[in-house]
Amino acid sequence: MDSIIETQRQTHEEIERYETALYSLLSRNQPTHEIRIQTEHKAAQVLDRISSRVTTLHNSYLDDDARKAEIGALSAPAAAQNDLSEFYARLVKVQDHYNKYPDAVAGGFEMELAAILEEGNQDGLDDDYEEEDPISLLFSGEEAYGKYLDLYANHTAYNNLKNISKRLPYLQYLDILLAAQNGLLHNELSSEARATKDYEVYIQHLHDYLLSFVKRTQPLVDIQTKHQEAEVEFYQKWDNGEFADWDENKTAKRSANADGAGEGMWCSACQKSYSKKTVYDAHLTSKKHMKAIAKQAVSEIPPQNPNGTQNVTAQPASNVQLVKSRLRSSALLTYLSSSLLVVLAPTISETKSNVERRFSLTAREREQELLEQSKPPPVPTNTSGDAAAEEEEEERIYNPLKLPLGWDGKPIPYWLYKLHGLGVEYRCEICSDHVYMGRKNFDRHFQESRHAFGMRALGLPNTKHFHEITRIEDALSLAEKLKQEGRHEIFEQETMEELEDDEGNVYNRKTYEDLKKQGLI
Repeated sequence: MDSIIETQRQTHEEIERYETALYSLLSRNQPTHEIRIQTEHKAAQVLDRISSRVTTLHNSYLDDDARKAEIGALSAPAAAQNDLSEFYARLVKVQDHYNKYPDAVAGGFEMELAAILEEGNQDGLDDDYEEEDPISLLFSGEEAYGKYLDLYANHTAYNNLKNISKRLPYLQYLDILLAAQNGLLHNELSSEARATKDYEVYIQHLHDYLLSFVKRTQPLVDIQTKHQEAEVEFYQKWDNGEFADWDENKTAKRSANADGAGEGMWCSACQKSYSKKTVYDAHLTSKKHMKAIAKQAVSEIPPQNPNGTQNVTAQPASNVQLVKSRLRSSALLTYLSSSLLVVLAPTISETKSNVERRFSLTAREREQELLEQSKPPPVPTNTSGDAAAEEEEEERIYNPLKLPLGWDGKPIPYWLYKLHGLGVEYRCEICSDHVYMGRKNFDRHFQESRHAFGMRALGLPNTKHFHEITRIEDALSLAEKLKQEGRHEIFEQETMEELEDDEGNVYNRKTYEDLKKQGLI
């Protein structure tokens, strides 16, 4: 259609339809994290379409000449009320269009809305069919559909920085990122470490990853506007001198002096630079230097850089400006990363918990977990009113003694509860004072992941020797005792085991091995 009025009407209709679709998306039930992320990405796409159409509609309303020309063409003068030439001219254009494109789909916008509101395989015709999820391609396996952060590459880059006090494990690195809620990020680093080029590259990569992760996991949040506000706030604080740890003058001079400290001493005769004074003094008595001095005395060409002072002042000045620019860029990226870490603080806490949990799992348990995560979530079924009433009746089970439930979902008999000792509490200090009800649960917990993680934290093996040991002090003393007994058993094995040589002489193992090494037997 060439009519600007019809185009505006159609755009208004599309905006209203998109708003209705947006309401339908956000009002859906979102039982899982994956469904919530998918819904938010679809809602973000709808908002982008609404924004583009609003911009187009605003521009068309600003074009007054086109609207007046259209209204003038549609309005016939009083003398020519029966003149339908304009109508038939436009009718011919419409007929020519559909004659040229007979297979054109009239409801293209309806199909677009249906694709946005589609919820996958709802008909259930093909249960084996798995639709490819484009949102899952945005996340790596470690991120688990946006549940956790994948900061292993940034952790490696942090440990490779210069002038850091010590290398940190991954869990402590996550604690440092969590500490950004209470202040600026990486306050534990020295000013020399923050002024290096490696730190600028590291903080740039960390900032880019955090910004990308926020955009992927929170598509409905206008993170770009918040980012610009944080940048303006940083420049105001920087100009006011509120960043005392990032004093650019002191740090720049110190870094420039460190960069220029390796210039050394220049020998005009040998045309060579020496980094140390001792090496420079030693070469003055060499034959090569003597020949160079004699050759220089005969030659009429003046030596290059005779005093070793060429560009002495220009080089440090340029170094200072370079370090100042780098320091300001690093401070800006650090401030922006700190603001992003505040938004991602719950996700970092979940990431830390997940890493601690995975450390306590065996390889088989990890594989089983990956298989369970790869299975699609169960489709919720609509239950009838009678079934819901039965479930409510089953939930209202009379259980005043708080007895554990059996295989049928009902409380076990009280005599069975007393027989198994389920009312007795067993506390384990190694498991962070966790309480186990009943002897059977207590015996089983020694082979579970919680107790194994506690033993690993103490640096002890979770063997049968430590069964029934629940106190940390007892476990450490038993480990020391086992070490001493192990040394005694090795000594007894060396002295009590007897071996016989080819002539029939009998020796203990230690004597036999000593004589054999000397070649006497």
